[in-house]
Amino acid sequence: MPYNKPIPEKKQQNGAPGMLSPQQSKRGPDGGPSLMGAWIQAEKMIQVALVLPCAAFIGWVAGIGLDRMLHQTWISIAGAVFGVIAGLVGVIRMAIVFTSGSGEDGKNGNGAERDGSNTPS
Repeated sequence: MPYNKPIPEKKQQNGAPGMLSPQQSKRGPDGGPSLMGAWIQAEKMIQVALVLPCAAFIGWVAGIGLDRMLHQTWISIAGAVFGVIAGLVGVIRMAIVFTSGSGEDGKNGNGAERDGSNTPS
């Protein structure tokens, strides 16, 4: 099976005035988390909280559409169940990424190094 190396991220140029690296923007002047870092963390948590109900609603609406198109009455329930399962999978995946801290340890989310040096044999 072919393996494609991930595209390496571009390094920050030292001469760019007024530009902060992602690590610098997450830290305040005293070394603690900045206000922007707190907003990013809050956005991630809100995203986790909204995925499950949105997926269930989308599955339910798709089921209603199929119910009307196929003249059935049970597909909306199956669509809602499918949406809940899809939402749970999405929430669990986001929670694993969120708790592992994949953005801070040099990994790209799938366990490989960002610079592509961790290639399987």
